[in-house]
Amino acid sequence: MSGKTITEKIFKSHCNKDVSPGDIVLCKVDFCFGQDGTSSLIIESFKKLGAEKVFDRKKFCMVIDHSAPSPNIGVSEIHKKMRTFSQEQDVGMFDIGRGVCHQVIPESGLVGPGDLVIGADSHTCTYGALGAFSTGMGSTDLAVAIASGKNWFKIPETVKVVLKGKTKKRVYSKDVILYIIGDLGADHCTYKAVEFTGDYIKRLSMDARFTISNMAIEMGAKAGLMEPDKTTYKYMRSVLGSRFSVLAKKILSLNSDRDARYAEVIEYDVSKIAPQIAKPHTVDNVVPINKVKGTKIDQAFLGTCTNGRLEDLKIAASVLKGRRVHKDVKMIIAPASSAIFKQAMKKGIISDFVASGACVVAPGCGPCVGTHNGVPSKGEKVISTANRNFKGRMGNPDAFIYLASPATVAASAIEGRIADPRKYVK
Repeated sequence: MSGKTITEKIFKSHCNKDVSPGDIVLCKVDFCFGQDGTSSLIIESFKKLGAEKVFDRKKFCMVIDHSAPSPNIGVSEIHKKMRTFSQEQDVGMFDIGRGVCHQVIPESGLVGPGDLVIGADSHTCTYGALGAFSTGMGSTDLAVAIASGKNWFKIPETVKVVLKGKTKKRVYSKDVILYIIGDLGADHCTYKAVEFTGDYIKRLSMDARFTISNMAIEMGAKAGLMEPDKTTYKYMRSVLGSRFSVLAKKILSLNSDRDARYAEVIEYDVSKIAPQIAKPHTVDNVVPINKVKGTKIDQAFLGTCTNGRLEDLKIAASVLKGRRVHKDVKMIIAPASSAIFKQAMKKGIISDFVASGACVVAPGCGPCVGTHNGVPSKGEKVISTANRNFKGRMGNPDAFIYLASPATVAASAIEGRIADPRKYVK
C-alpha cells in the first residue's frame, strides 16, 4: 500500500478508515462557521431540517465582517438574525469591528493542524497554512454540519507545489502566489488539494503562509495545505496558551509520506519572480509589474483576508512612512482584526498611515466585497491586496481592479500610478 498525503491522513482520522482519492466518505468536522453574507441561509436551512440544537456550541461560530458596520436596513436585519441565533444556541459570535473571519478564527485558536474545517466562505482554504484541511461549502451544507457534526466529502487528489530559493527584495508571498496562479490558470487544480512545500515555505512567517493558502481557491483548489513545522508550533502556542500541550505532538508529526502519490508535482524557483500584478478581470490574468507600470490608479486598498495582517501593514508602512498618498488617489486601509489594529497602533503604524493621508476603516472585509467602504465609481482603476478582481467585485462592474502585494499597493498609492516597490528599498 502506497503512502498517504497530509490530506488523505486528515480524512482517514475523521472517518476512521483508509481513504484514496475519489472515495466519498462521511466525516466528523472539527469546526465550521458562517459570515454575514451566508449565515442567514445557514440559520434558515438549519431550522428547515427540524434541528433544535447545534451539534457542539464550541465548534460553530458566526462572524460579521463582510458588511461591518451595517450599510443598510436589510443588512441590519441579517445581523440581528445572527445575533439572535447566537444567543439562542449559545454559539460564538464575532460582531462588528472584530475583523475578518479568516483572521479572527485562527487567532482565537479555534482551528489547528490536522483539523477538518468547513466554512460558508470560499476562502476557508486559508487555514491550510496551519496544516488543516479547510474548505468552503454552501450554506445548506453548513446547516447539515451544524445539525449533525458531520458531512460528506469526496477525497481529492493532491497537487504538490515545491517552492525553492529566496525572493528578491520587495517580492513577497503575494507575488509568489499570483505568479503560480498566472502560470497554472484558474482551473488547473479544480477539486484537488494543493500541498505547498519547499525551503521557501519553511522560511515564511505564518502571516505570509496564510496569504498563499488563502488564494489556493483561485487556482480551483479545494484546499491549500502546508506541513506544520516549528513556525506553526510557535503560532499555535501563542494563540492557545495553556491549551497548547494537547496539540504539541500532533503538530510536528503531521506530514505526507515519502511515497505518497500526487496527481502532479510542480516546482518553482522563487528567486526568478518579480513583483506581480493580476490585471482585470480575472485572477489568473497575471503579468510582471513592468508590463503595467505607469497605469494611472484612482484608489488603493490595503487589507482583506489575504493581506490585512500585521506583517502586511508593516510592509506597507515601510513604504509610506514619511511620504504622502498622491493627491488624486483614495487610499483605504482595513486591518484584518481588532487585535491587529491594536498591535499596529502600538507600533505607530496606524499613525504613519494617517500621516500619509490614508483612510483607516474598521477591521473587516472593507471594500473587498463592494457592499460599503470605498465602492469605486464608473471607470475607476483600483489597486488592491485582495484575492479577487472579477467584474463588480468591489461593487461596481464598470471599475477595474488590479491585484498586488502590500508593498506594490503602497508604492502605487504614493505615485498615483502602478509603481514598482523595488525603488523603495531602504
